[in-house]
Amino acid sequence: MTDSEIEITADLVHDLLQEQHPDLAGLAIREVAGGWDNQQWRLGDELAVRMPRTGRAPDLQRKECRWLPFLVPRLPLPVPNPVRIGEPSARFPKPWTVMTWVPGEPLDHSSISRGDHAADTLACFLKALHVEAPADAPISEDRGDHPKKCTDGFDHFFRAVVPDGLTDEVRAVWDDAVAAPEWEGPPLWVHGDLHPANVVVSDGTLSGVIDFGDMFAGDPAWDLAAAWVILPAGTASRFFDVYAQADQGTIRRARGLAALKSLFLMLMGQNGDRGLPGGKPAWGPAGRAALDRVLQGGLV
Repeated sequence: MTDSEIEITADLVHDLLQEQHPDLAGLAIREVAGGWDNQQWRLGDELAVRMPRTGRAPDLQRKECRWLPFLVPRLPLPVPNPVRIGEPSARFPKPWTVMTWVPGEPLDHSSISRGDHAADTLACFLKALHVEAPADAPISEDRGDHPKKCTDGFDHFFRAVVPDGLTDEVRAVWDDAVAAPEWEGPPLWVHGDLHPANVVVSDGTLSGVIDFGDMFAGDPAWDLAAAWVILPAGTASRFFDVYAQADQGTIRRARGLAALKSLFLMLMGQNGDRGLPGGKPAWGPAGRAALDRVLQGGLV
């Protein structure tokens, strides 16, 4: 999945800035942990350079550059906002972006201590995000479907990582989601990839949301799974009370998708030391903790 043809270094990032955005080239550059698709470099105190390292990354960056400026003004938490676009060149044959930096610590390397505040914050954020998307909004190719269309993926994760003794409980949650009614509302804006590495924490509560490359128009249940995947135990009920827009069918789908996402995190945690970009050992414990919250039942 990685692009091994070009070594992305601080010198390369500096040279690209000097060629295309020379007013930014004097800012300090340092590498920081990237995500699945992009290698990331801090640029001064307020910016970041995102360099694509997978085949799909340029399209994801283009999507963010197209739609985030439209979404950012309505969102109540800081999110990365594109400020410059780097064009493909002889030095680096892919587009790249300069984004605003969202301060805080990723949740997979931190924790939430102010659970009620985090629940309120996430609910208000998603309520602001989940508005009807325009007709030309992107549609996801690999997520966004009803759980019944994701059974192959669930079964793969299930066989790989479900702990002994939990198989019946996990399967029951998934079966309930598969039996839930489909989303019948208009396609809404959905982040699409809310998990502990894609939210940041400050002072014990959520302070930002990052990585909108997978955003799409569709079923909000894919984001509402975060009530279990991200929030501490005992706060999902408060989250849904504040969100106030989810019917029981949507909550059932969201809980099943939370189980799916938890198993995925557990699997990536196992593979985190095998060179998978974005897969990290910290994801395993985060996924298991999320699965435990799912299995506590309903909105406990």
